[in-house]
Amino acid sequence: DENFDRFAPVIERAKELDIPVRGYVSCVMGCPYQGEVSVGDVADVAERLLNLGCYEVSLGDTIGVGNPWRTKLLIEAVMDRFPIDKIAVHFHDTYGQALANILRAIDLGVTTIDSAVGGLGGCPYAEGATGNVATEDVVYMLDGMSLSTGVDLKQTVETAWWISDILNKQPTSRVAHAMGSGH
Repeated sequence: DENFDRFAPVIERAKELDIPVRGYVSCVMGCPYQGEVSVGDVADVAERLLNLGCYEVSLGDTIGVGNPWRTKLLIEAVMDRFPIDKIAVHFHDTYGQALANILRAIDLGVTTIDSAVGGLGGCPYAEGATGNVATEDVVYMLDGMSLSTGVDLKQTVETAWWISDILNKQPTSRVAHAMGSGH
């Protein structure tokens, strides 16, 4: 409730300036502090963000404990409150379920997916949590399904290797490794 009190004037000012605001709900499938998270609680928070003026809400499994069944239950609970075109998804790949979760979300009508090139990112407050699902893994899957993303897979893989070289860290993406670094 305190956070919503702080968000309200920021979102109101953004609307006055014609700046679109996207809401994020983190730890939608599990929390390092409370454990399992109720889909009803997530739907409540998402609905409040939309009512404040967010144009879309991204549902984030930011510690990566979700699975396709939980993804289905979550999205159906949220869809009971507002249209599917207001929902985005954000999955971390801690247990290797991110692509399966994305596929389930797509099957339910979600068309906006967050990802990070090379699988970068992470969750500093959850022990063992890994980075975001890799953009190139998502694009490869969607290309294989003949779903247009407008994203060039080859350039995305090149970018994954480029940034990984700078960070001195291998990309977590299977596609990046399969396609090679090109150098």
